[in-house]
Amino acid sequence: MSVGVPGERSTEETRVALVPSVARDLLGQDHEVIVSSGAGDRTDWSDAQYAAVGCDVVEDRDAVFERSDVILHVRALGAASTDAIEPYREGQTVIGLLGPYEIDEATFEVLADRRISAFALELLPRIGRAQQMDVLTSMASVAGYKAAVTAADALPSLFPMQMTAAGTVRPASVFVVGAGVAGLQAIATSKRLGARVRAYDIRPAVAEEVESLGADFLELDVEATETTAADGYAREQDAEFYRKQREAMTAAVGDADVVITSAAVPGRAAPTLVTAAMIEEMDAGSVVVDVAADGGGNCEPTRAGEVIEYDGVTVIGHTNLPARVAHTASQLFANNVANFLDGLLEDGRLHVDVDDEIVDATLLTHDGAVRAPHRRGGSDAA
Repeated sequence: MSVGVPGERSTEETRVALVPSVARDLLGQDHEVIVSSGAGDRTDWSDAQYAAVGCDVVEDRDAVFERSDVILHVRALGAASTDAIEPYREGQTVIGLLGPYEIDEATFEVLADRRISAFALELLPRIGRAQQMDVLTSMASVAGYKAAVTAADALPSLFPMQMTAAGTVRPASVFVVGAGVAGLQAIATSKRLGARVRAYDIRPAVAEEVESLGADFLELDVEATETTAADGYAREQDAEFYRKQREAMTAAVGDADVVITSAAVPGRAAPTLVTAAMIEEMDAGSVVVDVAADGGGNCEPTRAGEVIEYDGVTVIGHTNLPARVAHTASQLFANNVANFLDGLLEDGRLHVDVDDEIVDATLLTHDGAVRAPHRRGGSDAA
């Protein structure tokens, strides 16, 4: 079997889907690995490093598509910043973050006509067997780390308390909204940097996780019903809940030097949790890092891809935070993708078993048909 890594076309995407160490493992299983020249350059892996482990590095990017049975992407199709479809050949298998909610019908039809087996890793079910393949969890962890470091860099004061001959420096106060994977990593990183950390999530069950990291869980006098969906994500609430929640959070935001927001609902715009009025209660020089900026942001003034100042507060709307830690993010991504690919193999050959729970949940098109499993079962479909 031949595995192709064409690299990412988007100038904003610095990650690569396969790193040399993981490529070496595939080669050791008698697979061929074909890499487009320069695919790893922005992740600090050179063509020479890929060639050294046995990859075939080619100058012509289209040759990767022509020669490969499987194409590995970081982001493609609906997740890419271009509408153009890659030159996939008949019967090819495509694996990566494919932005299933953003793919239009015309693109689905093209994939089906070419008999492409397209696997969207965003749709992996939250089951134990899928954990080693879960790129969303891996990338969210990287994003949470980078959010905390970014906030520390932007804040004009120190995160840790310091007692010096020149006086005592109080620790920064960090408020994390959303205690999923990214939020928990932001909490852990902020604590390591010495900040005082509080956090909030609509799911009361995560309070124990928050407190285990040394942070305080903010109890709000607001009831939420059915806070966790079947796929493990926070369930979207109604407008009235969010209105009451925002009222209760105003004081917590106002007291914070740093606010990090990371609440997202798959396939939906990110809920607005931090209003402009809340930010106006923060001291000048405070910082907001909106990890959910890709989905429109949890913070009302957030502008995706921009850093702005609002009422003296720096609001950071960086998109694709994992790409800002591209070396580590690519290592984790490559391990996840290799594990997913290994699950598709039977005696070293690709075997697409649509009765398998993981395959069924992630397979968008196959054998000439559009499956689009994310559109089954309404808004909570995985």
